[in-house]
Amino acid sequence: MNELSLGLEMALLVFLLALSAFFAASETGLMTLNRYRLKTRAQQGDRGARLAQKLLDRPDRLIGLLLLGKNFSDNAATVVATLVAIELFGDNEVVLGITTVSLTVVMLVFSDAAPKTLAALYPERVGIPSAYINYPLQWLLTPVVWTVSLLSNGVLRAIGVTKEDAATHSLSTEELRTVVVEAGAMIPQRHQRMLLSILDLEHATVEDIMIPRNEIIGIDLSEPWEQIHEVIVASSHTRLPVFNGSIDDLKGVVHLRKLVRAAAQGQLNLDSLMGLVRDPYFIPEGTPLNQQLLNFQDQKRRIGFVVDEYGDIQGLVTLEDILEEVVGEFTSDPATRQKHVTLDHDGSALVSGNVTIRSLNRSLQWKLPTDGPKTLNGLVVEQLGDIPKTGRKLRIADYEFEIIEARANAVKTARIRPAPSEELL
Repeated sequence: MNELSLGLEMALLVFLLALSAFFAASETGLMTLNRYRLKTRAQQGDRGARLAQKLLDRPDRLIGLLLLGKNFSDNAATVVATLVAIELFGDNEVVLGITTVSLTVVMLVFSDAAPKTLAALYPERVGIPSAYINYPLQWLLTPVVWTVSLLSNGVLRAIGVTKEDAATHSLSTEELRTVVVEAGAMIPQRHQRMLLSILDLEHATVEDIMIPRNEIIGIDLSEPWEQIHEVIVASSHTRLPVFNGSIDDLKGVVHLRKLVRAAAQGQLNLDSLMGLVRDPYFIPEGTPLNQQLLNFQDQKRRIGFVVDEYGDIQGLVTLEDILEEVVGEFTSDPATRQKHVTLDHDGSALVSGNVTIRSLNRSLQWKLPTDGPKTLNGLVVEQLGDIPKTGRKLRIADYEFEIIEARANAVKTARIRPAPSEELL
C-alpha cells in the first residue's frame, strides 16, 4: 500500500512539473508570436492560430490564466515533493532543506529555463498548439481568471497604466523597413528593393526627380509650323507641353497619339493642334512622391508641372518618373539615360551638372547627400560657396569632385570618383 501510494505521489510530482513546464512554455510562446504572421495564418483558416489570436486579444486574462496555472502547479509540486521526501527519509530539517534545494534546481531547469528557451526559439510550434488547451481552460476558469484580471488591472490603473494605452501593435515606417530587410530569402531581393523604394517615396519630393525647366522639351507656338512639325515627328515622348515663346506661357499638354490621328486624316495644323491641347496640371513644390502618386491617380493625369510659391514653373514630373523610383528605369530610352553619365575604367564618372543627385545615387549605387540641393550643380555650388571654376577640386562626403567645365556660373560637367578606401579610415 505504501509503495503504491509512493508511486502515485511520484507520478503526480512528475505530472505537476510537466504542467508547470507547459504553462511556462505557453507564456513565452504565445507572447512572442509574430502578430502579423499569426493574423495571416488565422485568415487562412488555421484554427490554432485563431484560438491564439483570441487569447492574445485579452493579454491581461491570458497572463492571469498562465500565471494561475504556473503558480498552482509549482506550489502543488512543492507539497508533493515534501511528502515524498518525508516518506522516504523521514521528517527532519536536513531532509526538507535538501528537498527544497533539489526541487528548486529541477523546477528552474526543467519547468522554467528549458521550456521557455524552447518556446522563444520556436514560438509558433509551441504557442499555437498550446492554444488548444489554454483557450478552453480559460473558459472553464472564467470566474477565477476574471477576478485575477480585475485585480491586476486595478493595480495598473492605480499607477496610471491602462491596457488600452498599450493595445496598439502597428508598425512605424522604419520598423516596417526592418521587417522587409530581415525577411531574407522569404522576399526576393528585387521585391525587397521595390518595397523599400515605396517606403522611401515619403522622404522624397517632386523636386528630387523633376526635369528642370531649362530641359523641358515641348511645342513652341512662336516657332514656324515646319519647325513645330519637326519637333512632333522627332519626339520620343507620348505627351508634349505646349507653350508660346517660354514655358512660363504654358498653354497645356497634347497627346501625340491624337496628333497622329489628325495627321492621318490630313487635318493637322496649328488650329487643330490647339484644339487637342489639354489644360496643364500644376504641382506645388515640396509635394512628397507618395502623395503625388495618389494625386496623379485621382486626377487621371500622367504629367504635371512643379510650381514654386510664386506660381513660377520649376520643372516637369511624370507618372513614369515616380514609378521608376519604385521599380527602376524601364520606360526611358537607354541612350537617353546614359548620355548625362559616362563611366570610366578607373571607376570615376563624368557627369553633367543638371543630373539629379537621387538618380545618380540610384544608377551608380552611390551615397551622395540628398538632404540639400537636388542637382549635381547645386550640390557643388553649395559646397564651394562661390562661383564654380573649371579645374576646381573638392571633396563631398566620400567622393572627390573635379569641375571639368563651368559655364554661365554653373557646373556643366564634373568628374566624380569615390575616395580611396584608405582615405576613408
